[in-house]
Amino acid sequence: MTDQKNNTILIIDFGSQVTQLIARRVREAGVYCEIHPFNKVTGESLAAFNPRAIILSGGPASVHEADTPKAPDEVFTMDVPVLGICYGQQTMVAQLGGDVQPADHREFGRAMVDVSDDCVLFDGAWAKGSREQVWMSHGDRVDSLPEGFRVVAVSDGAPFAAIADDARKFYGVQFHPEVVHTPHGAQLIANFVRHVAGCSGDWTMAHFKDQAVADVRAQVGGGKVILGLSGGVDSSVVAVLLHEAIGDQLTCVFVDTGLMRMNEADEVVGLFRDHYNIPLIHKDAGDLFLGKLDGVSDPEQKRKIIGATFIDVFEEEAKKVGGAEFLGQGTLYPDVIESVSFHGGPSVTIKSHHNVGGLPERMNMKLVEPLRTLFKDEVRELGRELGLPERFVGRHPFPGPGLAIRIPGVLSRDKVAVLQKADAIYLEEIRNAGLYDAIWQAFAVLLPVQTVGVMGDARTYDNVCALRAVTSTDGMTADFFHFDQEFIGRVATRIINEVRGINRVVYDITSKPPGTIEWE
Repeated sequence: MTDQKNNTILIIDFGSQVTQLIARRVREAGVYCEIHPFNKVTGESLAAFNPRAIILSGGPASVHEADTPKAPDEVFTMDVPVLGICYGQQTMVAQLGGDVQPADHREFGRAMVDVSDDCVLFDGAWAKGSREQVWMSHGDRVDSLPEGFRVVAVSDGAPFAAIADDARKFYGVQFHPEVVHTPHGAQLIANFVRHVAGCSGDWTMAHFKDQAVADVRAQVGGGKVILGLSGGVDSSVVAVLLHEAIGDQLTCVFVDTGLMRMNEADEVVGLFRDHYNIPLIHKDAGDLFLGKLDGVSDPEQKRKIIGATFIDVFEEEAKKVGGAEFLGQGTLYPDVIESVSFHGGPSVTIKSHHNVGGLPERMNMKLVEPLRTLFKDEVRELGRELGLPERFVGRHPFPGPGLAIRIPGVLSRDKVAVLQKADAIYLEEIRNAGLYDAIWQAFAVLLPVQTVGVMGDARTYDNVCALRAVTSTDGMTADFFHFDQEFIGRVATRIINEVRGINRVVYDITSKPPGTIEWE
């Protein structure tokens, strides 16, 4: 944000899979930061960005290979603190005159380091002489230090596991402090950005909200904005933020695909039109979507049909508003980071998502993306700051194609109704048990499998319902939630007794990987 530039950390990304976690740890310390790929950072861009300090990320390369990635020389001459992590430490050492070589003893996973000297990075976390757990992932190691550096921690495979040049405020660690497997790693990063860089640590969501509102007003002026409202966390937060910024210049378009959870459409309309008084177009297009999906069983074909139909309906409704030149979008920071090609290419590519994919180009509209520097948990925090009800802010992720991919095989209106009822019972029981916030995502799946049952001394031949619940931090990996059997039994009994069309319930205990969270 513009008012944070003199208090901002720049993270130069060398391709590590966990670079985003560095940013998370910095922001948790109350300091704003941005991630820029190494091949987009120049001396000129550094001067323009004017960071308070710089963090060099890890990466897959080796510094002794040809054409290895490097930090711009200006990183080390612009008189700001620098922290190198893993590859970041190695390239810093190599560029400043030290030596890096392939290691005889590679370290991957948990390792122990011995703290050999005091260091400002360790304040309040590690004491001289202690032995600490860290997370390593390296095949190269520092062999000799540049002039001015001293070693402050060692490990079996890294004699220079942590190094410091206190005069220039350059620090390097061979391990990854950003991951949870380095228990005190967050404190080390906080010490760097707060104590070494001198950042105030007062970046809060309240500050972000005020600046985002000002930025939207400056960008939009007196123009009109159209926003596709799905009722999910991202679009809900964008809607309330934009409305606070520009009032009735915003119109939300809510396309009801007929594939949402039970009563969800009424909840969305009730909150945004009736409670917030946001101009809202509610288009009930359930018959259209289900008609186009008739006879389609392939999941990818379902997604394509839903995405294309959504764009058609949204565009048609948006045209009725007339005069709108801006399209609101819930792009998040991970979308922006992942769209930046590490090896070159366009700096930003708008993410492909079912409710906005293709719209900016097709409708020739300018984008308003007030969340594009936030992570998902920060969006939830912003939603709370804006006063959104917790039921919306904390709700589980919901796929763009909706229940269409939770009904493997051919869809029908009856199947959707059956699944909506089963899913509602499941989520109600989870909330009643106080487990909703402990679960990343929970939902029911209506399987294209029928089994024999007995109900009231009569034979039944109905569908199987599968229940899914997972824990996760980012959705990239997940484990099934360990309900007790009494809970599962209670949910199964309710579904079978209350939902006509289901006579058997199973629970999915597959982790991700090898499975995925959704069934299709």
